[in-house]
Amino acid sequence: MIVPGEAASIHEAARLLATGDIVAFPTETVYALGADAANADAVAKIFAAKDRPHFNPLISHAADIGLLRTEVLFDDRAELLAAHFWPGPLTLVLNKHPLARGARITNAGLPSISVRIPAHPVALVMLEEFARIGSGLVAAPSANRSNMLSPTTAQHVAESLGRRVPFILDGGRTCIGVESTIIDLTGEIARVLRPGGLALERIEALIGPCARVAPGDKPIAPGMLARHYAPKKPMRLNATHATDDEAFLLFGPATANLGGRLRLNLSESGDTVEAAANLFDHLHRLELTDVAAIAVMPIPDIGLGVAINDRLRRGATP
Repeated sequence: MIVPGEAASIHEAARLLATGDIVAFPTETVYALGADAANADAVAKIFAAKDRPHFNPLISHAADIGLLRTEVLFDDRAELLAAHFWPGPLTLVLNKHPLARGARITNAGLPSISVRIPAHPVALVMLEEFARIGSGLVAAPSANRSNMLSPTTAQHVAESLGRRVPFILDGGRTCIGVESTIIDLTGEIARVLRPGGLALERIEALIGPCARVAPGDKPIAPGMLARHYAPKKPMRLNATHATDDEAFLLFGPATANLGGRLRLNLSESGDTVEAAANLFDHLHRLELTDVAAIAVMPIPDIGLGVAINDRLRRGATP
């Protein structure tokens, strides 16, 4: 059931979370599927609804950094990044607090927990309301079937999960369009686990260079699986032309004679921020057509282009 993100429905979403149910809600990045992070039975409903493997940990969301300080141990780097970028599209992986209330299933039994404060008014009001009547901690991955395209509208959630999610808060189309950037601060060297809606250059300007995660590393945060964010149709990347049975996902000023039965442009002006906002929405639209496959034009690997290319590579992996 899709309901408008208004005061009464936000209150009802918080009530459902407090009673151990799951709800879908908007964030600035993508729509999320949430449950009380301190309630193992409730969190298990997320894994069941998404067909998500239990070894893949979730992000714990809250409206207040003070609440997150009771779950994880902040160091100077974490405090600096939180002060600059929260609320916002940044997830920090930090060592677990000895008194953390989050259920083991939420962080897959790891010694670390992924946390963030989202920058969406509907999400923040829901989280604040839930803090008054419950734990205030909401475990939430993207609100879609596991490994499939992430949702940027309430309708995308309904199409992907159907009756598996009983309550969907509609906050309009998400403004960033790709998931949060995930930075691992559990060791001396900061690591980028997932590029996302916050450009890495801005993070490194504050805390210095970040290492890249090695292929095949065990997932300690969402978005680290080799195949993820995938449309139902095969994708061909870095294409300069499309065949007659392909759709063509363009970037930048389009020229003639590019081929393709259908074309959509992520950003005619070549803006990676605009392209990120359009990425999943355009892929959802192309997924519903009768084309055999999707060809994708090269995207520059700078700014949010890094996150876009990460999603495309994982989505194109067989």
